[in-house]
Amino acid sequence: MTDPGLTVTGLTVKRGGLTICDDVSLDVPTGEVTVLLGANGAGKSTLLDGVAGVLPGSSGEVRLASTRIDRWPRHRRARAGLGYVEQGRTVFSRLTVAQNILVADPGGNSLREALEMFPQLREKVATRAGLLSGGEQQMLLIARAMVRRPRILMIDELSLGLAPRIVSDLMTVVADLARAGTGVLLVEQFASLALKIGTTAHLIERGRITRTESCSQLLQDPSILENAYLGNASATANSEKSADEAG
Repeated sequence: MTDPGLTVTGLTVKRGGLTICDDVSLDVPTGEVTVLLGANGAGKSTLLDGVAGVLPGSSGEVRLASTRIDRWPRHRRARAGLGYVEQGRTVFSRLTVAQNILVADPGGNSLREALEMFPQLREKVATRAGLLSGGEQQMLLIARAMVRRPRILMIDELSLGLAPRIVSDLMTVVADLARAGTGVLLVEQFASLALKIGTTAHLIERGRITRTESCSQLLQDPSILENAYLGNASATANSEKSADEAG
């Protein structure tokens, strides 16, 4: 039987007093990449913030390995095995690469493991994270999240602002993480890239999951994505923008 990993049931999340995500339910099994797709302003980042505890959920449940965690503070969810790579490359810019890693796992073998995952960082261990390229910062964030050995890793807009070659390399790493047993919930603007490494995809429109399909099916029928992205993009963007551009 597939390990459920992360289970979200009827989750409603508000931002700026407005309901952005409404009654959202989805599963993120371990050992798979689950893809969350939708137009800008559809509520993707708000949903991840609600699951991680950055924003409180006003109703619904979040369970990790069958344990309810939605009433826990963010740091306790992280310790329980919920990793989160947020949009915006939130490295500790004044700390070195090595220090960024050790903050997440002081005294462990985390630095060695991080450099094995991303050899490109090997020559940058003493470099301040704020001086890294965008791709290197994204590598650092994934490595920092993984040294805690999360059961589930949520990644928001992996490819934002990155060159195609870097994106391809990062996608390969994400696929490898899933094959090694981590469950990944991936929000990604380049749908075709995400679908190629994913198993199941959820389409979110105006803060609600409107369709769940296998990634292979969506790759074969791009019209489904075109309707989701183009047919409702304007309305969803305007709605969420009024709530501090939740995204």
